[in-house]
Amino acid sequence: MNRFLPLLFSMPLLLWVAGCSELQNLGALMDPPPVPNSHVRQSALDRLTPTVRKDFEQLTGSRHSDLHAEHQTVEKIPAQFKRRLAIETLKQPWDGLTELERQGLALADMAKEGAINLSGLLDVLEAGMDRTSTFSQPVPLPTHSTHEDLLAFMIGSLEQASLQREKALRNLTEAERHFLFLHARSIVEHFTPQISILSNQASAQVKADLRFAELLEKQVDYASLLASAQVLARLANEHWLHQAAATWTIPLPVSANPPGVTGDVLLVQKTSYGLIIIGGPGPNTYEIDKGIGLIIDVGGNDRYRGMIAASAHENQGNAVVIDLAGNDTYAGAPLGLATGRLGVGLLIDHDGDDVYQLDMGSGGAGFGGLGILFDAKGNDVYMGNRLTQGAAIGGLGLLLDGAGNDRYTSHGFAIGFGGPLGVGAVIDIAGDDHYQCGDMYPSAYNAQDAPTGKPGDPLYQYDCFGLGAGSGQRILTKKAEWQPYNLAGGWGILLDLEGQDHYDSANFSQGQGYFFGAGMKLDFDGDDEHQAARYGHGASAHFGVGLFIDHSGDDRYGSSGPFYNGGVAWDNSVSLMIDAGKGRDLYSFERSTGLGRADYAGWGLFIDEGGEDQYHVTSGFGDSSGQSVAGFFDLNGNDIHTRLPDSSMPDDTRPGNGKLFLYPQGGIFVDR
Repeated sequence: MNRFLPLLFSMPLLLWVAGCSELQNLGALMDPPPVPNSHVRQSALDRLTPTVRKDFEQLTGSRHSDLHAEHQTVEKIPAQFKRRLAIETLKQPWDGLTELERQGLALADMAKEGAINLSGLLDVLEAGMDRTSTFSQPVPLPTHSTHEDLLAFMIGSLEQASLQREKALRNLTEAERHFLFLHARSIVEHFTPQISILSNQASAQVKADLRFAELLEKQVDYASLLASAQVLARLANEHWLHQAAATWTIPLPVSANPPGVTGDVLLVQKTSYGLIIIGGPGPNTYEIDKGIGLIIDVGGNDRYRGMIAASAHENQGNAVVIDLAGNDTYAGAPLGLATGRLGVGLLIDHDGDDVYQLDMGSGGAGFGGLGILFDAKGNDVYMGNRLTQGAAIGGLGLLLDGAGNDRYTSHGFAIGFGGPLGVGAVIDIAGDDHYQCGDMYPSAYNAQDAPTGKPGDPLYQYDCFGLGAGSGQRILTKKAEWQPYNLAGGWGILLDLEGQDHYDSANFSQGQGYFFGAGMKLDFDGDDEHQAARYGHGASAHFGVGLFIDHSGDDRYGSSGPFYNGGVAWDNSVSLMIDAGKGRDLYSFERSTGLGRADYAGWGLFIDEGGEDQYHVTSGFGDSSGQSVAGFFDLNGNDIHTRLPDSSMPDDTRPGNGKLFLYPQGGIFVDR
């Protein structure tokens, strides 16, 4: 990671301090009537934009106009494969951010329907990456519960998905398929958002990364690959699965069990698309290497190891595992659990308290393919390495959890991460959940902020890039010949619909965008705790887009610092943090700065809709520098703004209720 210019801010001379009456005369508008566009929750931006936008743009005046003109040139910045959502948001922040939130609301609506809406979820996710599926006549669900009809549906689904996959890859030579399959693992092992030193090894990796992206973008028929995933998603239909469980009940002789499979087995069927196995209601073990097309396990506390709903070879790209009940344990190999690599990896677990031991590149992850993990019920544990849990580069990764108090942990680039040409999402529908990402990869900032520090020291920092983060791969060099190797970022998403949730993450996290990447974190309900670090809570850097919205609840925000939290944008980026509703919120940023801060042609905004809030922040509050615009808006409530001992804010310009500060460089503080 590059060393950003030191973020040592000082509070500029304020132009004006106004009381409550003056503030009300500055065009403060009444909230518009609700316009429901989601069964889950109304758009916070639709509600708040009329209240904030006019004042924000008018009060920052020419600074806003100049920044808007500056951002119209973002398409000229060298970076391959920029996506529409990021570009439009950089050019028109309000419109782009509103579209991002609306897509999040649409995803939340569909997610509440569970497995039945998997196909629709994939469409919305891929639309954000400017991709659509091709039309495919669905395989009819079986109308009778005979062995023949049910088996025909399984084989027909695998066949149609295979045909769509072959259509997607038909323009690739065997050598190109082999390269894509192998290089996916190299990307998982070596991806980094920024390359500062082009050693021989780094140069070779960068060139191979570009070839990987170009083949996927230009020669793979991605619409057909998406159609393949949608065909397989119909296998998650619970009605026919229960038909299958009721139809196959007699165990086969133990001698009929495939290698690596123990316990009662009810069906083993060879097909051109891999084995179909139906496991019995008792405990089973599945040691999976290759050659599995579909596993359906009807119950029991099962254990899966190896390549679980993931392809082991470029010639067989699709694999599905469906477990109907039981407290199961999944221990996947690298790129080996619900991983799409030149195809589709789909894992469905309908019930039970499950444990997912996720090696790198797994857990609903896509690298030149689509990886999908859906867990419907249970208190689940997801323990991940790097690029796990809704992560993708050159594809799609989705982790959808229906209900239960779940725990998500990962090293980094995870829990809703979208790298170049990738969309990665984690959607949790209900439960009191805990998310943790970081504490593994030391940050390059340690060289300047903690030069003698070591792991465990309070000032020692780690990088996360997760919990709704999108990032490109930036080549930090002035050499013109390397500019074409810059890769724009994708879209990372974290949605939590219900529950009292806890989020804990290191640098670059929680609705964070980096180098033409877009990151979004939406929490819809509950009294939550959001603990992050540098570049957290709706943050962005180097042409990134960050969106963070907590829709309701009495929430607590904190950061290990040392800088930049809460609607903060650096270097031509756009960021927005909103705490919606009238909850009593606590912002404990004694070790950080922010809440609406922008620098170097950035656009940063913080909005708290209402409630009696407490702010403990060293500096920021809508400040800006370097041709930027920034804003802090608290729209209602009797708030407490604590003056911290190490704060640089002068006594006569202390933030408070009913005040407006207009900063000379384009920032604004508003507390109504």
